[in-house]
Amino acid sequence: MAYLGGADLVDGSWELNILVTDLQVERTLRVNGELHIGGVMVRLVEALDIAMDWSDHALWWPEKTRWLKRSRSTLDQYGVQADARLHFTPMHKSMRVQLPDLQIMDMRVDYSSDVFNAVMGLCKELGIRHPEELSLMKKMDKDDLKKNIKEKLNQKDKKKKKDKYDEHNLSVNGNGSILHNSNNSLDRTSPYNRSPMGPSPSNTLQHMPGTPGTPGSPYNTLSPNGNLSMMNGTLSPGSMYSLSFESAMESALAHSPPVSTKDALQYLVRPKSFIEKARINYAWLDSSRSLMEQGVRDGDFCLLKFKFYNFYDLSPKYDVVRINQIYEQAKWSIISEELDCTEEEAMMFGALQVQIQLQSGGVGGSDVIDGSRDEGRDDIDAALSNLQESLEGSSLASPGDITKVPELADYVKFLKPKKFTLKSYKRYWCTFRDTNVAFYRSQEDANGTPINRINFKGCEAHPDVNLHHGKYGIKLYIPASEGMEEIWLRFDDEEQYCKWMAACKLVSKGKTMADASFDSEVQSLQKLLSMQKTTSSPEKKIDTPNQLDINSEDFVSPRHFKKVKSKQIVHRIMEAHTNVRDMGLVDAKLAYIRAWQALPEFGVSYFIIKMNGSKKEELIGIHPNKVIRMDLNSGDSLKTWRYDGLRSWRVNWEVREVILDFEEGKVQFSSLSADCKTVHEFIGGYIFLSMRSQDKNQSLDVELFHKLTGGRL
Repeated sequence: MAYLGGADLVDGSWELNILVTDLQVERTLRVNGELHIGGVMVRLVEALDIAMDWSDHALWWPEKTRWLKRSRSTLDQYGVQADARLHFTPMHKSMRVQLPDLQIMDMRVDYSSDVFNAVMGLCKELGIRHPEELSLMKKMDKDDLKKNIKEKLNQKDKKKKKDKYDEHNLSVNGNGSILHNSNNSLDRTSPYNRSPMGPSPSNTLQHMPGTPGTPGSPYNTLSPNGNLSMMNGTLSPGSMYSLSFESAMESALAHSPPVSTKDALQYLVRPKSFIEKARINYAWLDSSRSLMEQGVRDGDFCLLKFKFYNFYDLSPKYDVVRINQIYEQAKWSIISEELDCTEEEAMMFGALQVQIQLQSGGVGGSDVIDGSRDEGRDDIDAALSNLQESLEGSSLASPGDITKVPELADYVKFLKPKKFTLKSYKRYWCTFRDTNVAFYRSQEDANGTPINRINFKGCEAHPDVNLHHGKYGIKLYIPASEGMEEIWLRFDDEEQYCKWMAACKLVSKGKTMADASFDSEVQSLQKLLSMQKTTSSPEKKIDTPNQLDINSEDFVSPRHFKKVKSKQIVHRIMEAHTNVRDMGLVDAKLAYIRAWQALPEFGVSYFIIKMNGSKKEELIGIHPNKVIRMDLNSGDSLKTWRYDGLRSWRVNWEVREVILDFEEGKVQFSSLSADCKTVHEFIGGYIFLSMRSQDKNQSLDVELFHKLTGGRL
């Protein structure tokens, strides 16, 4: 109600109701529209007359789901009127965060800043470099994969969601052990209370909620006897065997406790089709909006995962935690069948996992500190290797003739598959030069006119390899006027396959064999194949280490576990293990990550879409360097557009469609399985990541990220 002054004049003031959430006390202030937000908070604190630190508090407008953080803006500018009910609430609140390795930590997060900055804060506290590669997503129920989601996840029954995770509520008791369930009874069967260094639960660390200077704060120091003290990382007095909180947390994050697949599956979604893989991406939070604006409340459960599969500068010296978390996300994506792999690849992944668990368990003594061994020499060797590559370029070019264009020339078997038509491979003499492959009937005809010439630029290359049967092939999808044209190539031996596959992968990225990375790409493929070989040799005795109890179900996905008997799986994994048993801990994790990156589906985020003017549902895949239009059911590529041909990208908010303006024309579509902003953010995010320079000291340009992912020109 407007206030009447002494001269019966209306002064334009009115009463504003504000709830102080900490105290559950409501205050009514008389204000006018010209009063700025800072003034409102000052009057409110004066009205409360309570001596406490209010610096972390801000005004929240529940009806509009909006923070009022610009202290110089007025109530009129925000549109606040007499019917508004505001909350005065802390900006930092607790959140239950599940990391890629499935550990759950209670952490303090800024609910008022955008998600991008909130993730930066989380990663800084966890010791993970390059936070731009990660983001937060809401927990999805398995039922969410069975239908296109029409309502936001925060509109679900929160009580049901909270009850579901109460049984996994973890905390730390007085002696540093993990407590399980709300009644704090110790549950030794929980997959999250086992130490990565042994069966004792006392080595697994749980991050406690709180604020600086209060018990349970993430800023405090945890000692084995349970003493919590605020001493800037120093140990509490009288504690002889105290362990600094930061180093204990880093150890727990760098060497994750082993978790059985049976226990882990309750936290994982298992998509069974491309449609279900697309629906997973609905759960990503918008990086440009705050947590509160997206329905996340104090104590809610969220997942911190790697969102963009463009990993920058993985350093064994500085990224022990980051490498481990990437490895864990890779491992669970394979075991949950989020990514498909062949049987041979599955055994190789299982062998690497065995080696990692052996090294994490301390078998082999000092190998467990693999990330810190001989760091100076590793840095020097890496620097010299990079310098040599930049100076020499590809070894295919003669040192005396830098103008010579690298070329591959071999007999290759060729097939153009067609439906309902049985055709056999035909053998041709093929030359691969720049981005073009020329086909001749024989080597003698190579000086004449080729019978066919195909430009591989922008192709998609997928391995078609079976080492057991000596099969080395590549399935290629070549851009054509009517979409993607499929061709198959078959090679005689491993060396030939590796060179052609490396050339195809470079061409798919817009590069050629003249690029300095060609030789390293060939070597990487050769190393990957060598790890998949399971042929026994007299020199390599196959035995299962006594220190590791191998449950085959924990090392391969359910699909492979059902196809092969358990004893055979263990034997084949241990055969493959002979190829990797000399690897150190971090080396084995990096090898696992590289093998994961080599899978055909790696790095593709799927969305169900409808092209503008079409009624047919299709699939679109967002890749680190391209956009792929795909068949919804089979996942076959129909058309590919590379980012280097993308002139602009934006969202038409009126009809909620994504518009991509390529050099060859515009692509416009609506997203059915996720918000159009999510699709746009993936594209803009990958372009942002591609702009990172080689300067290790570069600062993260937050403003540029939001400009590229905001959805506007």
